[in-house]
Amino acid sequence: TNIGSILASVNPYKPIPGLYGVDAIDLYRQHRLGELPPHIFATANECYCCLWKRHDSQCVLISGESGAGKTESTKLLLKFLSAMSQTSLGTPASEKSTRVEEAILES
Repeated sequence: TNIGSILASVNPYKPIPGLYGVDAIDLYRQHRLGELPPHIFATANECYCCLWKRHDSQCVLISGESGAGKTESTKLLLKFLSAMSQTSLGTPASEKSTRVEEAILES
């Protein structure tokens, strides 16, 4: 659920097909926060929009207990931001996963 720009989520401890795929990235990049159901991509899109359109610095705080999914959430956030930056550079959707994204996610 969302509480303003805060996303409260629960680790399902199992993969949910399609929840974090390219289609979800494309869907959430086209909508503002609150227009679609709560999702980490909605939060990431809000950060991206504020960064580029308002020229505001952004910070994302991901917290939780051990095993809550903080590392996976960070990877998903970076995946979305990487895809958005690739799109803004005119990279085709089929090439959104690049060495830059891989290097960030590996770090």
